[in-house]
Amino acid sequence: MTAQRFRPEYRIRRSRDFRRAYQLRATVSDRLLLVFAHPNDLPHPRLGLSVSRKVGRAVVRNRWKRLIREAFRLTRPRLPQGIDLVVIPRQGAEPDLSGLMDSLPRLAHRAARKLVQESR
Repeated sequence: MTAQRFRPEYRIRRSRDFRRAYQLRATVSDRLLLVFAHPNDLPHPRLGLSVSRKVGRAVVRNRWKRLIREAFRLTRPRLPQGIDLVVIPRQGAEPDLSGLMDSLPRLAHRAARKLVQESR
């Protein structure tokens, strides 16, 4: 059960890590999420969240954050290793766990492929 926890080492917390992901511009998106990606030197992926007031009131923003964290926690074994993901929910989209569990790994793999292509 402890292997499924969303531990602090899986979180992006420093503003410089967020800035690095934004500046690199390895960006992918779908109808639910916008994802900025940056490689890290860790053996696991990390998640950062940026949920603005454009998404909705506090209750809606907190629901987005809970569901994205849960989707990350449940799909972490399927995510590419050594990548930082900054996730931004799309304005006007409705959050649901099953959609996020499909979307997050797909976008993470697309972002990882984009990072590999840009590093060449």
